[in-house]
Amino acid sequence: MPKLNVKEVMQREAKAQARKEEWRSIYEDCYEFALPQRNLYNGYYEGKTPGKNKTQRVFDSTAVSATKRFANRLQSGLFPPMRQWCRLEPGSAVPEQERDRAQEIFDAYNDIMFDQLRQTSFDLAMGEFLLDLCVGTAVMMITPGDEVTPVRFLAVPQYLVAIEEGANGVVDNVYRKLRIKAEAIQREFPDVNVTPELQTCIDDKPDEELDLFDAIIFDQQTGRYHYHVVWPYKQQELVYREMDSSPFIVARFSKTAGEVYGRGPLIDAIADIKTLNKTKELILKNASLAISGVFLAADDGVLNPQNIKIQPGAIIPVARNGGPQGASLAPLPRAGDFNTSQIVIQDLTMNIKKILMDDSLPQDTMSARSATEIAARQRELATNLGSAFGRLMTEIMIPLVSRILFVLDRQGFIRMPLKVNGVQVKVTPVSPLAEAPKMEEVNQIINFMQIANSLGPGGQTALNISEIVDFIAEKMGIDMRLLNTPDEREALMQQMQQQMAAEQQGEMPTDETVAGALQ
Repeated sequence: MPKLNVKEVMQREAKAQARKEEWRSIYEDCYEFALPQRNLYNGYYEGKTPGKNKTQRVFDSTAVSATKRFANRLQSGLFPPMRQWCRLEPGSAVPEQERDRAQEIFDAYNDIMFDQLRQTSFDLAMGEFLLDLCVGTAVMMITPGDEVTPVRFLAVPQYLVAIEEGANGVVDNVYRKLRIKAEAIQREFPDVNVTPELQTCIDDKPDEELDLFDAIIFDQQTGRYHYHVVWPYKQQELVYREMDSSPFIVARFSKTAGEVYGRGPLIDAIADIKTLNKTKELILKNASLAISGVFLAADDGVLNPQNIKIQPGAIIPVARNGGPQGASLAPLPRAGDFNTSQIVIQDLTMNIKKILMDDSLPQDTMSARSATEIAARQRELATNLGSAFGRLMTEIMIPLVSRILFVLDRQGFIRMPLKVNGVQVKVTPVSPLAEAPKMEEVNQIINFMQIANSLGPGGQTALNISEIVDFIAEKMGIDMRLLNTPDEREALMQQMQQQMAAEQQGEMPTDETVAGALQ
């Protein structure tokens, strides 16, 4: 595919944004009522109002808190901070005689990768990324940094991004709205083409924000990416690069056939969320009426309904209150049944928490939890995710690791001649959520060992303890470097046998000891 000119890139970006408008209404509702702080809809971005209140229509915080908890559980289960959540292993294409050496190299690269991640904003960006994933579609940008921070992570708000699929349902093309100050363009893009119009903005209005967009377009013929930064107001291309790897990671929680954008649990729960929010709003209004009261005032004139306002403290003029002898001022009976409303609220709250997987086990507390409870939570979360877990692996973890290794390779931290494609280099998740199903196998092995030991010497001799230890270590994601090699185990076993034989020989009574004891 030849390089596209500016007009062609702008046309493709406009078409992608137009197709995304079909999702605007449902995504807007999810962000408004469940993730108001990440809401850029309703003119928040175009209006340039960063300090505007985004919670004016939110009367219930159930969806807000449940969404944050769901995203936090996903991060703790998939990408737990301060620990390694994946392992690089040689793929099937690596010859058997080279696998041990390759594994040593991959272990070293794995340590380098996580050492660099701990010095970056990865955990923060991943938390925001997973919040967007609760809606359905999440985007993260991974770019080279500097000597202090070699890899930079940015969770791009979903509102700013339009995507296009290529072959096999893979997102190939990404278009991102970009707002940047004129004076910062050269720092952000050292290879920028400073046109006369751009130079004028830099010189005359350095703090003015320019509305740009960047596009990453995949070339099916070469397997490379075309990266463009366009200034649509002037119809100018400011940056052009050819890249071997896309800086964008795009993930969908789940996807319906024929659709490009994802559907998250918030889309399933949005009807209950809006209903609960409206119920809370009406209850609050009813409560304010009950507290302040609405009164009926006797009036001999004709009642004009247009002048009546139902609000706390209002006085409504009426012809009579309870007949000719009625009171001059009487309270208006309050409408609504608070008991019924509470039942409705309880049902809606349970439905929302159920969809967001926040209702099964007892709520987390500040008290210490046992390892059994933690494992049970992870197993249940893995079970509830179902097929979404596989999509999270293929659209987040594998592309994420591949991109990080690519950037570290270009920065000179590692040398990665092989591709992370499962054949040359394989990414094995070792996060708590990935290990949860494996722990079931470990528990089965432990239970079997207990049964075999209870059968006496016959059952004990049937167990290959060395193989069992290796199996359990592999299932639990233990670094095999921490275990002794087969030769080391054999030497230690011989040493232990010799020591036991010596102790038994030393404890055997000699003729002199027996004779002394008999005297």
